[in-house]
Amino acid sequence: MNERIRQLAEQAHCYACEYARHPDYNEHTPYNQGMYKQRYDSKFAELIVQECAGRVDWILAEGGGTQGDLIREHFGVES
Repeated sequence: MNERIRQLAEQAHCYACEYARHPDYNEHTPYNQGMYKQRYDSKFAELIVQECAGRVDWILAEGGGTQGDLIREHFGVES
């Protein structure tokens, strides 16, 4: 696995683990396992979109934005 992807996966894991600090959290229930997975998957996807958009931000698009802005808008990810 690419080192940068590994770093993004770790960031997503840390984000998803914040949910585990809730006093009612029990990692062994299917609901909480699903919540972790949902939070992890969502954050990991968002981080990948941000990374890709950031790589093309230098390219100016028509209308004054960047290609990165168009990618973020398409996926609904804020800068």
